Formats: sequence, C-alpha cells, structure tokens
Amino acid sequence: MARIIDGNKMNMVGEKVKQIRKNQEMSQQQLSDKLETLAIYICRGSISRIEDGSRTVTDIELFGLSKILNVPIQFLFDE
Repeated sequence: MARIIDGNKMNMVGEKVKQIRKNQEMSQQQLSDKLETLAIYICRGSISRIEDGSRTVTDIELFGLSKILNVPIQFLFDE
C-alpha cells in the first residue's frame, strides 16, 4: 500500500480532523455516531487511526467528515 506525505502517514487530513473535533468538544465516539446519520460507518477506533495518520480516508468519508465538522473539504487539507 502506498504511503503519502512521509513514511508514517497514510492521509493528509487526520491531524486537522482531530484539531477541529477537539475544538468542537466532540469525542471520537460522537463523531462516529454523527457520521452514521449520513450512512458513513467509521468506528471510534478507525477515527483514532485516521487522526494519527495510520488509516486512509475515502472520498465519501472525507465528504462526511467535512459535513459533520461543518468545514469545507479544502479546510481539512490546509496547514
């Protein structure tokens, strides 16, 4: 499996997702539950792996994350 950014990261948005989620005082489980309302099923453990960069993110998951976190998709890529 190809790794992006550096040898340890498999996505470019994880750190930003974590930052926004925490700023909104939302737990990983709450984020998981809210994604489920959009028929996007990411368990709490997978959210943790997304945030630490050890799991890839699909385009559909990216759309759901931006919608639930109420930010444009591009914002998740901004440094």
